[in-house]
Amino acid sequence: MNCKKILKYLYGLESPEIKLGLTNIQNLLDKIGNPEKNLKCIHVAGTNGKGSVCAMLFYILKEAGYKVGLYTSPHLKSFNERIRINKHFITDKEIVGYFLKIKPYITKQSFFEITTAMAFLYFKEKNVDFVVLEVGLGGRLDATNVITPLVSVITNVELEHTELLGKTIESIAFEKAGIIKNNVPIVTDAKSKALKVIKKIAKGKNALLFQVKKH
Repeated sequence: MNCKKILKYLYGLESPEIKLGLTNIQNLLDKIGNPEKNLKCIHVAGTNGKGSVCAMLFYILKEAGYKVGLYTSPHLKSFNERIRINKHFITDKEIVGYFLKIKPYITKQSFFEITTAMAFLYFKEKNVDFVVLEVGLGGRLDATNVITPLVSVITNVELEHTELLGKTIESIAFEKAGIIKNNVPIVTDAKSKALKVIKKIAKGKNALLFQVKKH
């Protein structure tokens, strides 16, 4: 298979009916050796600013001399933009290679789930120091939420994707706060109702909360 055929196949899996959940991605990762468990990640969710925060964190770490993986979505011009290490995007040859490594284990995973699994395996085998990981949609049931990060970030919370995340700020904040893990610090610039939800969940998970404006 060449890269064009693989990308055509992957794009063909995209559906307007998004089904959030971690079962399919976790099943795939289990079969390829759970590469996500060997990565030091910074996990970024939020309504606005996710991409900008990911870019800033990525460049800060890179300029400090680390080998840094960056996983973001969607791409602007080419699929390769989604997965990069320092100044290099994943190559067409590498896309083919990593897709073929996980192809035997694909069952009913979505475009984003397969792409996420490829990224985790790529970053693990390239021995990156850190991965900056952007949530695709929501947080709690997003395919990226199979990791235990070094730190979680929720930029802000506004009404978005209400058909999937709920029709109130509180329900959307609950979904985004799903990336908060036990004893893992959380950084946020969320406000009012959303902040209240995030604070409650952080407290329940003993996650130290940092509000941007206070630090």
